[in-house]
Amino acid sequence: MAIRGLVWLALLFAIAVILATVGRFDAGQVMLVYPPYRVDISLNLFVVAIVVLFILLYALLRIVRNVWRMPQRVAAYRTRSRVAKAHTALRDAIGNLYAGRFSRAEKAARDALAHPENAPAAGLIAANAAHRMREYARRDEWLDKVEGNDWLDARLMATADMRADGRDADGALAALTEMQSQGGRRIHAQQIALRAQQQLKNWAEVLKLVKTLEKREAIHPAVAVRLRQLAAENLLRDRRHNADALLELWHTLSPVERHSPRLADLAAELLIALNRQADARRIVEEALAQNWDARLLRRYPDTAGDDALPLIQKAEAWHNDRPEDADLLFALGRLCLKQQLWGKAQSFLEAALKLADNEPLKIRSHRALARLHEQLGDTAKAGEHYRESALAMNIV
Repeated sequence: MAIRGLVWLALLFAIAVILATVGRFDAGQVMLVYPPYRVDISLNLFVVAIVVLFILLYALLRIVRNVWRMPQRVAAYRTRSRVAKAHTALRDAIGNLYAGRFSRAEKAARDALAHPENAPAAGLIAANAAHRMREYARRDEWLDKVEGNDWLDARLMATADMRADGRDADGALAALTEMQSQGGRRIHAQQIALRAQQQLKNWAEVLKLVKTLEKREAIHPAVAVRLRQLAAENLLRDRRHNADALLELWHTLSPVERHSPRLADLAAELLIALNRQADARRIVEEALAQNWDARLLRRYPDTAGDDALPLIQKAEAWHNDRPEDADLLFALGRLCLKQQLWGKAQSFLEAALKLADNEPLKIRSHRALARLHEQLGDTAKAGEHYRESALAMNIV
């Protein structure tokens, strides 16, 4: 604006200089005749009069034009004011939503509807606010206001996310299916699907989604491990009546899952219940080779069939490497009990009792020794160990 003003000032100075220069040569006259009147004026005055008349006519036309267009200008001003207020309300709605003022956010979103172009964004914000207030019917009404192909994916994603959060897994999956039919396949959609499948307990889908999200680094490793274990546990339990199906599933799991003490212990327990001790033994031994764990050692004696001698030999080889492992000594004692090797059983169990660093192991060792002495006919010692196990249990 400053530069434009300077240009106009320079132009006015130039015009003034030209008029002053030309005005010195006043050689002409203009005669206006309208009988019976006659007017003689100088040429310079006539030119100035023409210019002034032009300026006055131009100003008059501008005034008339502005007065004529006044209603349209007022309407345009009101429209701009309404649009500005609507945009301000939309910004307020976003701020209130993330500030946790959900009622205010919904009200501001409703005010933002004064401008039709704000309807999709305001609808999503208000739907989110209503969802946070657990007003699910009103939430769905707001989502219905989100129209247009440009906003279709946003509406479907928001619908799926909010329905999964509201424990409506079927509704969430329906929205995701509709979105995927439009060609949309996104990481966030898979994360929502994972939550919905967990709620529906579709563990095969959960396992598949966890593996997909892991490859895309879209899930925390610790969460992925826990979800994989949870899904595998439930899938194994679903096959607890069919050993072949259980083993088929077991071999489809990744090595990390098969070596998990928790999963290996569960698989062995289910196979033992189905009289498949040999398969259970292989699972436990494979897991122990990768992850030495007390619960697997406790399960190992249960995998012995009629002949526990091979397991004793295997456990003694482990004992050579871990002579101070109380859980291993307890497992050896139980195996020797199964094989009726009373002396070795007593020796291992007493060593386990001596090295036990937790009360549950002490209780189990006392009970095993009590059963051993019952087999040997020494009821006094058996009673003593039963009493010690009961006392340890009371302490716990």
